[in-house]
Amino acid sequence: MRLEAFLSYFPKITHKRFRDVLSVCSSVNDIRNAPTQTYKALGWNDELQSEFRSWLEKTNEEKMETILAQEHIETITQDDPRYPKLLLDVYDPPYCLFVRGTLQQDTNMIAVVGTRKYSPYGKQVTEMIVSELAKQGLTIVSGLALGIDGIAHETTLRAGGNTIAVLGGGVNTRHIAPREHINMAERIISTGGAILSEYPPGAIPNKYTFPRRNRIIAGMTRGVLVTEAGEDSGSLITAKYALDNNRDVFAIPHPITTEHGRGPNELIKAGAFCVTSAEDIFTRLSIVKRNTESPITPPSLLPNEEVLYKLLSREPVLIDMLIKSSALPQTTVMSTLTLMEMKGVIKNVGGMRYVRS
Repeated sequence: MRLEAFLSYFPKITHKRFRDVLSVCSSVNDIRNAPTQTYKALGWNDELQSEFRSWLEKTNEEKMETILAQEHIETITQDDPRYPKLLLDVYDPPYCLFVRGTLQQDTNMIAVVGTRKYSPYGKQVTEMIVSELAKQGLTIVSGLALGIDGIAHETTLRAGGNTIAVLGGGVNTRHIAPREHINMAERIISTGGAILSEYPPGAIPNKYTFPRRNRIIAGMTRGVLVTEAGEDSGSLITAKYALDNNRDVFAIPHPITTEHGRGPNELIKAGAFCVTSAEDIFTRLSIVKRNTESPITPPSLLPNEEVLYKLLSREPVLIDMLIKSSALPQTTVMSTLTLMEMKGVIKNVGGMRYVRS
C-alpha cells in the first residue's frame, strides 16, 4: 500500500502531518520502525506520538487492502498521471484520493453547486444549463448532496454526459452519504464517471469534512457555477475556494425577493460572472461548441395539447392559469398535461407549474 493511502486512515492526519511524515519516511515499514526521535524532530508532542503509535499497533494494512479490493476502490496519489492536474495547483491538494469509477484527465470540468432546499426556478435553470454543458462534453463535478447537487448529477446522466461526485466521507457503498443517493452514485460509476474522496473507506462525513470536500470540487474544475444558494450556504464556501485558487465563479441571477437567490446575487455583486445561458460559460472558458443540434421539428400535438402548448414558454405557468386561459375543463387540462409530459414536450417544474421542455 502506498504510504499516502495508509496515512489517510489516521484519524488525526492533517496536511502538515502528511508533509512531515513524507519528509522522513518513504514506506509503511519506515513509519513502523521509526524511532521516537524522528517524530520529536518533527515537533510532534508526546500525546500525538502516543496516539500515532497506538494507531499503528492496531492497524492492519492487509485488511485495508482487502477492503479496497472488495469495494473496487483505487488510491490515486499526486504522482499518478490520473490525479486531476488542476487540483495540484491548489494550496493544499489531497495527498491521496480514494476513487471508485473512472477518473479521466479532463481539463474541461466545471463544478455546479447549490442549496439543498431548492425552488422550482432553481431546479429549472440548473437542468437547463447543466444539460447543455453536459451535451457539449464538459464534465460536471458536484457533491452528491440533496438538492441542486443531485439535480446537476441527474441532469448530466440523463443528457448522456460525464459527472464526478466528490464526497465528504468514504466512497465505500456502506458509507456513501446521503443514503438517498446510493443508486445515483452507482449510476455515475457505471456510466463512466467517478465518485471520490480524500477520506478512506469507513470515514463518516461531518461538519468539518464537507468544507474540505468543497476545496476539491473547486480545485479540480475550471470554474464553479452557483445556481441557487442562501446567504449561509456551503456553496459559497466552494465559490470562495474557487476565487482563492484563481478559478472562475459563475452565478445565476435571481429575483431580489427570493431567499435562496441571495447567495448568487451577492456573488454577482462581488464580481462573479452573471450567467443567463450555458453560452456565457462557453464564452468565458473559450470552449468551442461542437455541433450537437438537430433540426427542430414542431411536436406532434392533438388539438387540446396544441391549445395548452401555445400558453406555455420557458417561464413556469401554474395549472390554474392554464385552466383559466384555455377555457378547457379542469379534468381535461390535467389529463392532457400528463400526456404531454409523457411525450416529453413539457415539464412539471414543481408546485404544479409547467414549462416547455
